[in-house]
Amino acid sequence: MEAGKGLWSLIQDQILGMKWLKDAVGAGLTAMGTDISSRLGGSVHFFIYDIIKITILLCTLIFVISYIQSYFPPERSKRILGRFHGLGARIAAALLGTVTPFCSCSSIPLFMGFTGAGLPLGVTFSFLISSPMVDLGSLVLLTSIFGVKIAAVYVLLGLFVAVLGGTVIEKLHMEAEVEEFIRMAGRVDLEGPALTVRDRLAYARDQVEFTFRKVFPYILAGVGIGAVIHNWIPGEWIETALGSGNPFGVVLAVLVGVPMYADIFGTIPVAEALLAKGAQLGTILSFMMAVTTLSFPSMVMLGKAVKPRLLGTFAAVCTVGIIFVGYSFNLFQYLFI
Repeated sequence: MEAGKGLWSLIQDQILGMKWLKDAVGAGLTAMGTDISSRLGGSVHFFIYDIIKITILLCTLIFVISYIQSYFPPERSKRILGRFHGLGARIAAALLGTVTPFCSCSSIPLFMGFTGAGLPLGVTFSFLISSPMVDLGSLVLLTSIFGVKIAAVYVLLGLFVAVLGGTVIEKLHMEAEVEEFIRMAGRVDLEGPALTVRDRLAYARDQVEFTFRKVFPYILAGVGIGAVIHNWIPGEWIETALGSGNPFGVVLAVLVGVPMYADIFGTIPVAEALLAKGAQLGTILSFMMAVTTLSFPSMVMLGKAVKPRLLGTFAAVCTVGIIFVGYSFNLFQYLFI
């Protein structure tokens, strides 16, 4: 048992968390005369370490996930989802979202295709909620910082929100709230050519390049904000706004997160810094969910495909679900840390 715990600790700290990299960056900065215990030196240390760590994890994860994703093109995904019905279909859609795009703006075109293909609205919305909020990349990255227990519960609750959201929307029978050009889209399924291993590797490589270029500016911004929070903002301020003393901390975190646009890779450095400063775990995770699922740009894009009533229902259901997750984590935080 102890050997198993020691092995997992090694994996989490040195492989996923890359503590060796943190030590190496610190030693390099110290050798160049930088005092990493000072605010400025600590910020530089945090920034360089997190940028390198997230870049390594990002490229590795995108390659692996994109290779897996090559087995699930839109045509095949529609056929898979078409085999399920009712709650099972919504669960399948939420699970399928874990191996598809990394942000909500990338998920919306797939949502449009699934809706135009005639899949039930609840199924397509379960996919739309799950895809940016919960993916294999978030599981690994969250594990690297918060541990496997927190990462696993985050993913499970994210899937719960996705299934619940899809269920509510389906029960409301809001099919008429989808724009006509989406509902009347062609339903032709073209069988794609069989891909060889070389094709899949080339696809994964191209996805690494495309996704990295797309999300790296948000990583820079996220790590920069995290470095400021980590070394310049007093912990008392964070605890007052987002700690246990503020019963509205979760709501505040969601309201702050909604106008932002980033993905899981850009929000994790901010979350890491907030946790170190005393913010409650559930409050932090609610912030991450709000940023990745309800960002203003993605809502604008979704507004082109659905009418205001359905858009508002989607936002309300997601907001209530995210707030529920946040307070649930805060209530049982002692079980996870």
